[in-house]
Amino acid sequence: MVAAGLFVLSLFSLSLGKPLALSPERLVVRSQVDVPTGFTYQRKVSTEKTLSLRIALVQNNVTGLEAALYDVSDPKSENYGHHLTKQEVEAMVAPTATTVSKVKAWLGKNNITAQTISPAGDWLSISVPVSKANALLNAQFNEYTWDKTNKTVVRTLAYSIPETLQEHLAFIYPATQFIPPVERHPPAFQALDLPRRSKRTRSKRAAVPAKCDKQITPDCLQALYNIPTAPATAQGNSLAVSGFINEIANKDDLSDFLAATRPDAPDGTFTAVSVDGGITDGAGTVEATLDIQYTVGLATNVPTTFVSVGENNKDGDLGGFLDIINALLAEDEPPLVLTTSFGFNELAFASQPDLALNLCRAYGQLGARGTSILFASGDGGVSGPQASNACDGQAFQPTFPSGCPFLTSVGSTQGISPEVAADFSSGGFSNIFARPAYQDDAVAAYLKQLGNTNAGLFQTKGRAFPDVSTQGVQFVIDVAGKAQGVSGTSASSPTFASVIALLNDALLNQGKSPLGFLNPLIYASGSAAAFNDITAGSNPGCGTDGFPALAGWDPVTGFGTPDFNKLLTLVTGSAAAAGDNAAAGNSTASATDSATAAATDSATAAATDSATAVASTQVAAPSSTNTGRKHHHHAKNSATN
Repeated sequence: MVAAGLFVLSLFSLSLGKPLALSPERLVVRSQVDVPTGFTYQRKVSTEKTLSLRIALVQNNVTGLEAALYDVSDPKSENYGHHLTKQEVEAMVAPTATTVSKVKAWLGKNNITAQTISPAGDWLSISVPVSKANALLNAQFNEYTWDKTNKTVVRTLAYSIPETLQEHLAFIYPATQFIPPVERHPPAFQALDLPRRSKRTRSKRAAVPAKCDKQITPDCLQALYNIPTAPATAQGNSLAVSGFINEIANKDDLSDFLAATRPDAPDGTFTAVSVDGGITDGAGTVEATLDIQYTVGLATNVPTTFVSVGENNKDGDLGGFLDIINALLAEDEPPLVLTTSFGFNELAFASQPDLALNLCRAYGQLGARGTSILFASGDGGVSGPQASNACDGQAFQPTFPSGCPFLTSVGSTQGISPEVAADFSSGGFSNIFARPAYQDDAVAAYLKQLGNTNAGLFQTKGRAFPDVSTQGVQFVIDVAGKAQGVSGTSASSPTFASVIALLNDALLNQGKSPLGFLNPLIYASGSAAAFNDITAGSNPGCGTDGFPALAGWDPVTGFGTPDFNKLLTLVTGSAAAAGDNAAAGNSTASATDSATAAATDSATAAATDSATAVASTQVAAPSSTNTGRKHHHHAKNSATN
């Protein structure tokens, strides 16, 4: 892919590339001289065809929102846990009245009426014929196909806006952005017998069952990570699972699964809600089944919602990724934890990163309000969301949104004694997002150990991921009465999300705030001791062995796997809240070793096969700043470092 005339019109404090200067006479805000690899020009589009275009307006206080997010998320801050209100977040994200007035006046002169499609008013939508879009933007919209699926998209290789709007209009989408459509990649699975568990609760000293070396059920994870079996009791707790591309979980399947694996808690259930016309019932699909059975099955009694995102998307090729966040931002009480097992190859956003930056900031908005955002890191090792040999001999391919510094990326492990990295666990370094300050010490220590290994194949100053990990191989699920073993980081993210939901339960019961954005806490001095460090394994790809798992943080398993009791002590100052009910196990417990076969799961979707574009400069995300804000309906947390 060859990019030319890349002009970023607003300050992106997260971007590795600094905005280029724009002369007053120059109106072209996006220009691309060639069609990206994987797309093919087909024909001129009919001038009568209606285009739905989204206009991103410049947000009025991006740096203030970012500073506030770190301020309420850093355990060292006096404002830790004092999350912002909906109104306070929207006030920072909303465009200025001047911006709205000028953009709408421009549209009005062209007889176009815009609709506001985001809670803060920073996104507008217009529907116009191709002829009018071409005239309005000095563009030439044509039809292109994504070669892998022959899906047709309408795009232009350049567009212009009036000079007077350069400080007000961030970008227009979809215009010059060529993003492969989200695809379904079902997790790899094999047929199994559904194991039955007795109602008897093991003592805390009991060993992890030997079967857990071959297949994973909720009791394995409870034993491995000291996850409590007692039901959550706090009012106001919540956990959400996102699903895309007609994925859905079935309540009968869940009941059968719980009866077999959680006879002590057989009544768990979930609520399904729809975004963009998503389905809310039907025969269970593998990905949604996995996510729901291991959130409801682990986060006992935490109210769980499956957010089904359909295909009537307002956000185009993002496939509902922005729509679901805008829907949650519109709620007065968004979920306290959100886990997602889908994603993209970051390469699709690398040459024109403003859409990725905007979506990342939307995650930051939820984080500032107290939501913990978790994403599966992907299942292609260093070759992207899925295993691929297309990058052999080329730069490593990170995944998105895992490279966003405002969320927590979850990788995978396997085996019991020892617990090692799963070789499909995606990890690496973003080519779009700079390394945030909270990562500096941990990543610098890893790079020092790594030495010259993989030199030149990754952006050393990019945001590094994953942050944490859990088991991800051979998770037993029940689909239509049949047991299947499923593998991938899409098993790991709901597992870690359940741990966070149960920690929130303890905090809420003490009158404290939920954890919210997790990473400043995870990377804080002393927090690593609450994780089981994974020091064996790697994530091969692109014709290499990938990154090795080493002592401390690494780009395969992050800081490692959670120890609930230690995390509980970290965030509450005491393990008593759940210690008596914790499942047995000594974290990285003892049982027979195995080399369980890794699989190539996942609904971590979509990839391109083109070369990685490595950014040349970077602007680090700021460390926490004291803004003086103290807002939230819960009392301040008191996590120690």
